[in-house]
Amino acid sequence: MSQPVVLPLKSVRNPRDLGGYTGFNGRKIKAHRLLRSGNISQITAADQQFLLDYGLTKIIDLRSPAECKANQDRDLPGVTHYEFPLSVEDNTGGHGLDMSKEFAKYRRDQYAGFDMMCRRYREHISNKQAQRSIHQIVSVVAETADGAVLYHCSEGKDRTGLVTVVLLYILGVDLEVIRQDYLYSNYLLNNYRHVRDEKFKAAGENDKFRANMRILGSVANAFFDTSLITINDNFGGIDSYISNQLDINAEMQEMMREKYLED
Repeated sequence: MSQPVVLPLKSVRNPRDLGGYTGFNGRKIKAHRLLRSGNISQITAADQQFLLDYGLTKIIDLRSPAECKANQDRDLPGVTHYEFPLSVEDNTGGHGLDMSKEFAKYRRDQYAGFDMMCRRYREHISNKQAQRSIHQIVSVVAETADGAVLYHCSEGKDRTGLVTVVLLYILGVDLEVIRQDYLYSNYLLNNYRHVRDEKFKAAGENDKFRANMRILGSVANAFFDTSLITINDNFGGIDSYISNQLDINAEMQEMMREKYLED
């Protein structure tokens, strides 16, 4: 696959341009059109100006209402903002959510975080709220004739990763390339996980808890496969899922290809 395009942002985790991947009939995805990232609530003035100069016109926030309220996106001049949460529940911890039971489990069972992540991926595939939001996201993307659309969650890996799977698949990118793009988040979040782990170590957390936190801060083939298996077992494959569960018809898919693939 072509090397992912990492944007030179210092205050935003996991920022990438999907441009350059090969889609239908060998046509490459246009640059400066589809951007993915983590939380932008702490974006600096310099990074903000970079995005504006890069052509940013729309931001789509995939986080829960509680996350958005606790760490609001910065308003960028001339940029339209949307909130399309994949879940209305805050399952990230913090923001007033009591995680004491989950944390106790993480201290006992090193695989608890892995099981929880697989469950969360299944829910995001099957949940009607997530399906409606993904439909809205694709609608906004398909209707955007010019400029860049940036979509993000907290770390830019799970919810953002699932939305990216749908967008790249519609544009005709090979599924293995989509998988590798998804997994690339691990490389870009290495320092984030390290810093967080050092804090847990200093706080006296045990090895099992820290192992779970590394899982929660990572992506994995198993999570990607959980999504695909859920789609295949319950919804008749990804093409059927996109058409029927996400209600993204052939016309909308073709509209995306005409706008986002090079001639």
